[in-house]
Amino acid sequence: MPPTDGRSSHGPLADGPFTYAPVGATRTGGCPPGFHPLHVRTRIGEGTEVFERAAQAVMTWELHRAVGVGIEASAPEAKPGVDVTVTLAGVIKAPCRVVWTVDEPRRRGWAYGTLPGHPECGEDAFVVDRTGDGTVWLTVTAFSRAAKWYARAGGAATRGLQHAYARRCGAVLRRLCATSDG
Repeated sequence: MPPTDGRSSHGPLADGPFTYAPVGATRTGGCPPGFHPLHVRTRIGEGTEVFERAAQAVMTWELHRAVGVGIEASAPEAKPGVDVTVTLAGVIKAPCRVVWTVDEPRRRGWAYGTLPGHPECGEDAFVVDRTGDGTVWLTVTAFSRAAKWYARAGGAATRGLQHAYARRCGAVLRRLCATSDG
């Protein structure tokens, strides 16, 4: 049974119609065979205030909305079991479910996994951490493979767009944290 102190990690869900296995693999950064890995780490800033602001933006979907994707979530904050539909380019619906969260003094974030209807199958994690020297980072870790014909047709270009999206998340989060100072 997972601890309930509010600061520990929550494990992956055992139920749900996820379109891939193993659910929760982004927690360790692993990439299952047959999937394409993604790992992008962006420096956001320094200090406790930047960490808290970045964590809030990640946990409340603010980051994703600021990046420019549509977000419909069954809860105002990421928690295991929360259903999320990401809308891309105003027309592509990508249903997901949060599979784990982490809420520790120097590390906060979550991962969601794909559900039927998503153009890809796999998992994406968005984690903010503050290192020992006070530097705040956003790490986007994912693994995916095409599930729809148009994602397969995109091939390497689709993976390039995923990397660009992860880099954009870091740039937008850095901007959100910088503008909250003044």
